[in-house]
Amino acid sequence: MKFQILSFDFLAVDIETLRPYSHKRQAFTVTVFRLANETADEICRMCRDLFPSSKCLFLYRDVVATAKSVRRMSFLYPSLHIVNLFGFFSDQMTKVIAEWLGMNGSVFGVRLDNDLILGALFYAISTSRYLDMRRRGFDISALRYEDLVARPVDMCRLILEFCHLPVLLAELAVKALDVDSQRNSGVAKSIIGRIKDPELTPEKKAKLNELLTKYGLPLIGEPNILEGILYCS
Repeated sequence: MKFQILSFDFLAVDIETLRPYSHKRQAFTVTVFRLANETADEICRMCRDLFPSSKCLFLYRDVVATAKSVRRMSFLYPSLHIVNLFGFFSDQMTKVIAEWLGMNGSVFGVRLDNDLILGALFYAISTSRYLDMRRRGFDISALRYEDLVARPVDMCRLILEFCHLPVLLAELAVKALDVDSQRNSGVAKSIIGRIKDPELTPEKKAKLNELLTKYGLPLIGEPNILEGILYCS
């Protein structure tokens, strides 16, 4: 089985659809909802209606790593580059450009005055949506990307147990993680890996922490443990 995992996205997997094929080496398409464009109520309602038997996981990673990744991607996606470019001038400009690109501009009212703010904003919006969904009683848990990298076999077993799928598939899942899921796209590792990461200066760190404080999230350097996280003891 191959799992495709995307950062700062909400994954809804219909377990009843997967169960008959769980013994096969088959790649499954996972439905993805962009949290930044929906309210928590809308996402909860959508998932309950479309995937009543689903197990839901929110995959997140370190905010600085996310911000650097989004910055690298902005050189390959013109839309992200445009947001970064015009968002530098004012928070209102960020909102206008976001709406022009079809995003929910109301949550993008932040001036992008350094090259890490946009990625940190994506992280803050999606993570706060996840926490809001839990507070509203939606059955969703979190999975930290760094845990998956550090202990891939154990974490894959944990994920399979959570989804009521055979843990014997863990080894196959780990092998799938070694494959670049974006290998045939413009953001393949072989391409995006050539782009240099931006530096996290003390000034940028202060700005990112200011944004995280606004959303009530752990600051840079603090344990990034969210409510409802799945982890191996």
